[in-house]
Amino acid sequence: MGDVQTTTSSTDNSSEKVNAHPNFISFFQKKVRESLKYLYKQSMTEYRVAALESDLLTVSRNKEDSFLSLESQLCAWKDNPAWVDRPADIKVTIPKGTLSKLSLSVDVGLPPDAVYNIVTDPDNKRVFKNIKEVISRKVIVDEGSRQVVELEQAAMWRFLLWSGTISVNVLVDQNRDDYTMKFKQIKSGFMEKFEGSWKMEPLFVDEEMCGAVKPKSIKEYVSCTNGKGRIGSKLRLEQLIQPAIVVPPPISWYLRGITTKTTEMLINDLLAETARIRECSGGGGRTDVISGEEEEEEEGDAYNIKERWAVRRRNNPRHSHKRLACV
Repeated sequence: MGDVQTTTSSTDNSSEKVNAHPNFISFFQKKVRESLKYLYKQSMTEYRVAALESDLLTVSRNKEDSFLSLESQLCAWKDNPAWVDRPADIKVTIPKGTLSKLSLSVDVGLPPDAVYNIVTDPDNKRVFKNIKEVISRKVIVDEGSRQVVELEQAAMWRFLLWSGTISVNVLVDQNRDDYTMKFKQIKSGFMEKFEGSWKMEPLFVDEEMCGAVKPKSIKEYVSCTNGKGRIGSKLRLEQLIQPAIVVPPPISWYLRGITTKTTEMLINDLLAETARIRECSGGGGRTDVISGEEEEEEEGDAYNIKERWAVRRRNNPRHSHKRLACV
């Protein structure tokens, strides 16, 4: 009987050890899970803090470049409105599968904020003569400084003795923070592909007032010019065009010239509007514009490629000066 009791006692001790083993494993697994959760929360917290710091830094930089109101920037132009609009620099290339890729840059005598207002104005058909009608305009996304707009408008065109209108339906992504406007056709029509972008960057017109200092921001520029330095814009336009049908030479040459000339007219309309704004700000400086007689001649012949260079010569700075009326 004693042997039996001894055996039972040994069995009980073994059971206790077996029962203790899974408890230890369970405890260990629990601690591991808790440690992992802690490490995960800590890493996510650090990630959110880093992301927040990055966002705040971006906002700070944006504020540094936009701390000066448009009204204050226009005051410098009011004090010194002298400005001569130069012809746009236009480069046309022909990437495979397209009619043309147009790259344009031009200096504009107004701050980026003012130029952005003109380009994104829902009623800018009063400025751009080739816009015959805005058929529809729908704001899809509105985030304050950024909007995404679906726009359909009728644009006028001419080809030799023919003329008419085409409907263009594009999605426009416009952002005031970086003064950009990107557009892309969403419904095919006369054109299979029509896309591009506008970008306006600050141009320090009176940088020589800073002497040897080269300002890297608007804040530095305002500081070194004592607030008297004018801020203009470096405008860049990229545009890619491909008609719905493949057109062989020489028709493709004519179409390429037409689209280029149409873009030139678009920029001329923009420059005329900036001249009007400078005049209305109380300037009195002279601005080069096309006279009424020259404009009629241009509208009649601009779409004839043989006349294109003659029109450009008429548009050079040797034109007579005329003051734009404020309306």
